[in-house]
Amino acid sequence: MTPLGLRARLLFAFALLCVVTAAAVAGGSYVQARNDILRRTQDAAVQAMTSRLQALYPLPTTDPDREELAEIAEAAADRFSLSVAVHGGLRAPVPPPQPPPPGGEGPGLEAPMQALLMVSPELGQAVAGGNTAWQRVVWQDRPWLIVGMPLLVTEPGLPPQPSGIEVYVARSLLAEKRSIDELARRAWLTGGAALAFAVVLASLATRGVLGPVRELGRAARLLGEGELRTRIEVRGSDELADVARTFNDTAAELERHVEQLRAMEADARRFVADVSHELRTPLAALAAVADVLDEEAARLPDPAARAARLVSQETHNLTALVNDLIEVSRFDAGVAALALNDIDVAELVRATLRARGWPERVDAELPSGVTARLDPRRVDVILANLVGNALRHGEPPVSVRLSADPEWIELEVRDHGPGLDEKVLPHVFDRFYKAGAARTRSEGNGLGLAIARENARLHQGDITVTNAEDGGAVFTLRLPRRASDPEGGPA
Repeated sequence: MTPLGLRARLLFAFALLCVVTAAAVAGGSYVQARNDILRRTQDAAVQAMTSRLQALYPLPTTDPDREELAEIAEAAADRFSLSVAVHGGLRAPVPPPQPPPPGGEGPGLEAPMQALLMVSPELGQAVAGGNTAWQRVVWQDRPWLIVGMPLLVTEPGLPPQPSGIEVYVARSLLAEKRSIDELARRAWLTGGAALAFAVVLASLATRGVLGPVRELGRAARLLGEGELRTRIEVRGSDELADVARTFNDTAAELERHVEQLRAMEADARRFVADVSHELRTPLAALAAVADVLDEEAARLPDPAARAARLVSQETHNLTALVNDLIEVSRFDAGVAALALNDIDVAELVRATLRARGWPERVDAELPSGVTARLDPRRVDVILANLVGNALRHGEPPVSVRLSADPEWIELEVRDHGPGLDEKVLPHVFDRFYKAGAARTRSEGNGLGLAIARENARLHQGDITVTNAEDGGAVFTLRLPRRASDPEGGPA
């Protein structure tokens, strides 16, 4: 599952905080207001009933008949309530004398008297014990408050005693229910408004926070892509402004160090190029003298002959190193160019092997008819380095295989030696890198494979190396069949 972004998380956190806060405040207010409304209604009903029943004292009799019970019930009721008087097995219910006013706040003449009969045993026991008690019930989806009160008999010198007459009054709580429902509706509206406000506030907050963060991310990407002059506008003096200033200082310091490194690298490359070019002329003279010494070595005494051959070999090695350094400096300066021609790739490979005397040492699988537009000199340099490397450091048989598709050609050079160490594989194309520290300088200068890869990339291709499962290193040269000039598109 995709993780939420920072903006979504901030919005969710604000909304959740608002919902929890609004629910707690509105819910608490609702419960408190509901309890207050019901308690006030309950207290008012009890007080009103008590006041009306006090007018009956002293009781004319403690053994009333139905008519007297009806009078007691009528005295306890008002226009918005129902009442019933109970004595023993007698009941005298009294409905309201008139219909409720418009709006339905009263119980209505049609209200069932069964509401008064829904007296719980606990309520009946409390009233029978001489206490005023009440309960709330729901009848036909309408709430009712039932208040029960005993009528007491007071005799001089004695505490009040129950007369056995109980009066129950049922008062509709519909008006209070509507008030409570209105409170709930307002609580929901308040919560919704608070949620909307929280979302707006969160949007503004995230815009203020994420704007600089996005700008910082964009600047970091540009800096990573090499745009070292990238800077961030510093706004305000908060923590984000401190981050922006730190980024700008870091970018400025990085730019300074990179410029120094580039200047040092340019000086080093220029030094190598200048020295290589300066050495080329005297080396040409030395090479000519070395060739003469090499030819005369057979007629010289043994120590002098060995010295002459050593001078000749080292002169040729030094000449090859200087030529390689000049080639590398051209790549570094970006002045290396392709001389493209339509060539038969198989024939080019055979010519490379013949020129170096390798046809008998290399197994070649070269299908005919594979043509490509390449620089033959540079492809020759690539193949000479790959095959020569396999012959020097691998074990026979060494093979070259050519394959092609409509867009690319591939040349695979493989030996059957022990292969390359896994630690060596990432570095085989590094300049001056040698897999074994024991190799002598005469075995190579460490630039051959680096130059081969630079030539491949100049063609918009590449060289890769792996170890075969059954032993040996496999170098794969991949080139487009129609290479393009780096400066001018397809040639």
